[in-house]
Amino acid sequence: MSFEPARALRAITTVLAFGLLAGVARADLVWTRATGWQIEGGVLAGLTGAQGADALNLMNKARLAEENGSTHAALSAYKKVGSKYSSSIYAPEAFYHSGLIRWKRHQYFKAFEAFQTVLARYPNVKRFNEIIQDEYEIAATLLNGGRNRLFGVVPTFTNRERAVQYMEVILVDAPYSDYAPLCLMAVARGHQYLGQNEEAIDALDRIVNTYSGSVIAPDAYLRLAQLHSALVEGPYYDQAETKQAITYDEDFMILFPTDPKIARAATSLDQMKKVLAESKMKIGDFYFYKRDNYPAARVFYNEAITSYPDSDVTKRARVRLNDVEAKANASAQGGAKKKHFLFF
Repeated sequence: MSFEPARALRAITTVLAFGLLAGVARADLVWTRATGWQIEGGVLAGLTGAQGADALNLMNKARLAEENGSTHAALSAYKKVGSKYSSSIYAPEAFYHSGLIRWKRHQYFKAFEAFQTVLARYPNVKRFNEIIQDEYEIAATLLNGGRNRLFGVVPTFTNRERAVQYMEVILVDAPYSDYAPLCLMAVARGHQYLGQNEEAIDALDRIVNTYSGSVIAPDAYLRLAQLHSALVEGPYYDQAETKQAITYDEDFMILFPTDPKIARAATSLDQMKKVLAESKMKIGDFYFYKRDNYPAARVFYNEAITSYPDSDVTKRARVRLNDVEAKANASAQGGAKKKHFLFF
């Protein structure tokens, strides 16, 4: 096999390129006002010669402007670094500082976008956890009613829908971080504020199913019980939501017996069991008084008793059962006499 100089050159170039990238990955940028940006822990910045010098000059100019409060000049310089030298070690830092400036100017949308640019283009950035925290705080600010400002000056309307979207983005980027369950709780709170209870329930379900070991899991169970109970329309209606509320209250009391909020769960459980038992009573009354269907009435009165044995509803259900038996016996006797006169 003949040796090809061009192929050998390409191979060497590839090896060097990977070496350069590795050097960039290991390097850290450190800023001091006296020395400007310096690279530590690595050898190269991803740029050499005039390009490297230009990028460094822009970064120093941007940071000095940022520290002096000249935000427009800083943003302009950081933008040039991000667009002209996107493959350098300076680019992720430029986008990150652009995000910080936007954040301080209450330009929450653009700040979040800048942080997302860092995570999307430079997923191995060492600031990953720091950026996730920053994004969470921006989303939380919007969820709590913070207003994005146009040009950093003009406040716009509150936008909790955007906050919920941002929380979901963070979940995708960092599903195993400490912020993941917090994001889901915030998503639930946002949907609840917007009157979207079904979506809120879904977010809370994701907490108890995916992050059951989280410190906020107990609150998720309680909130699920509260949301389901809020959807209960009373004993005359379908009791699916009542049963769900009971399930989550009971789960909370079993899983977290020493939680300070155990009394709240017990009160909620008592209320929901009463609603369920009353529902059985209403159906039983319908069959008893409206249809004279004594077997069906017996079934529902007994279900009222088993739904909440230690309650006033149980006492009324037992009285009704006695009435049912009396009526059923009287009906049976009346039917027998009627048959007797028909034959004679």
